[in-house]
Amino acid sequence: MPPNVSLPAGRTGPNDTGAGTLTSSIRIRLRTPARLRNLELFLLVLAGALGLGAMALGQLGMTGETDAGILWSFAILGVFVLAFHVVLRVVAPNADPFILPIVSTLNGIGIGMIYRLDLYSGTTGWASDGVRQIVWTAIAIAAAIAVVIAFRNHRVLQRYRYIAMFIGIVLLLLPLLPGIGREVNGARVWINIGVASFQPGELAKIALAVFFAGYLVTARDTLSLVGKKVLGIRFPRMRDLGPILVIWAAAMAVLVFQRDLGTSLLYFGLFLVMLYVATARVGWIILGLVLFIGGAVVASQTLGYVNGRFNAWLDAFNPAVYDSVGGSYQLVQGLFGMASGGLLGNGWGLGRPDLTPLAKSDYIFAALGEELGLAGVFAILALMLILVSRGFRIGFNGQDDFGRLLAVGLSFVIALQVFIVIGGVTRVIPLTGLTTPFLAAGGSSLLANWVIAALLLRLSDTVRNQPRVVVSP
Repeated sequence: MPPNVSLPAGRTGPNDTGAGTLTSSIRIRLRTPARLRNLELFLLVLAGALGLGAMALGQLGMTGETDAGILWSFAILGVFVLAFHVVLRVVAPNADPFILPIVSTLNGIGIGMIYRLDLYSGTTGWASDGVRQIVWTAIAIAAAIAVVIAFRNHRVLQRYRYIAMFIGIVLLLLPLLPGIGREVNGARVWINIGVASFQPGELAKIALAVFFAGYLVTARDTLSLVGKKVLGIRFPRMRDLGPILVIWAAAMAVLVFQRDLGTSLLYFGLFLVMLYVATARVGWIILGLVLFIGGAVVASQTLGYVNGRFNAWLDAFNPAVYDSVGGSYQLVQGLFGMASGGLLGNGWGLGRPDLTPLAKSDYIFAALGEELGLAGVFAILALMLILVSRGFRIGFNGQDDFGRLLAVGLSFVIALQVFIVIGGVTRVIPLTGLTTPFLAAGGSSLLANWVIAALLLRLSDTVRNQPRVVVSP
């Protein structure tokens, strides 16, 4: 029997007198994938027009003319995105129709801003970050297409949860190895691959999400049903604390040895939220927050670079902090830039975001705020919110526990990363070295986030294909 078939009570199939209702339901079901993909195609056209417009306006604002060559380079990305759309029509016709257009829109806006900053610095051609971002986007889309084709059933990933754990640990340790590890801006999270550099921790978060989902599916009963109640909240037994202590130790190791507060918070937050979703126990959240906050406070008092981040956050406008090495200069410049944008911004290509250090990567949100204003960054945040909400919806509608946990985990990775980055730029929390998903310059982040989008698309197709029979009275 096809999925989502609605039968009158007492009818069992087309041989009964309810054959007309059954045939009508089948026709509706067959038309649904076509409607989803047609909606996706329409939104992709709008996304492509927005990205191409961002490139053209950046050129007009800086030079007064447009460069057809770079516009054609950007248009080639449209071919990759359309190829992804065609693949979804064939192998995942019921996939969510909003995910691909949203990530394409964000990616296009990011490329437009990066290229606009290239024009101001006078960097053009293959040496420019904008062209490299276009190349990395093509590679990331190709990888996402491969993921959708290769994993026709997401449950296959559950079998390899311990392999995913091993891969995740190896990726985390790679930057610490002598010879290939490289320190950038005080954080040792990069490795050298020939003439290029890569941040393996970006892919590690996907591997760890797969492992956490597979592990918690098998261990959640023990973690959720056993323990003592304190003030109405059930806390775990000491013997069950092993997983959270191991992940906490790994997060603290990233903080101490790789000198990366943001990545440490991202990994630990991912595990904590997936643990809560699996067990529905508030005690895990309280315990996890106490452990991480305690570790962060100790690190701020004993590790110089963490202490510097906290000082720059708490006393950003102090001249001594502003002028010190690793102080609050970048933070304050970004705040002034966003403030100058006001409600509607200075206009695309008309601001001075180049005055903020690392405006193409860590501080691209501040650059967008300066030129698009509060209205523009709210629109970008709305797209991020819709993307995360679609991922949560996929998880909540899933029929198997592994798929539900994986969808929630992958969606939360994006949400938490956006909060950590934008919270740091806007001085809500201490500044970290993470990048804004899909917007900031960086091939490793772009590749990892496109793979996350591909996994969510695969999960959404599986959810819609789940057999459900609804008996109407």
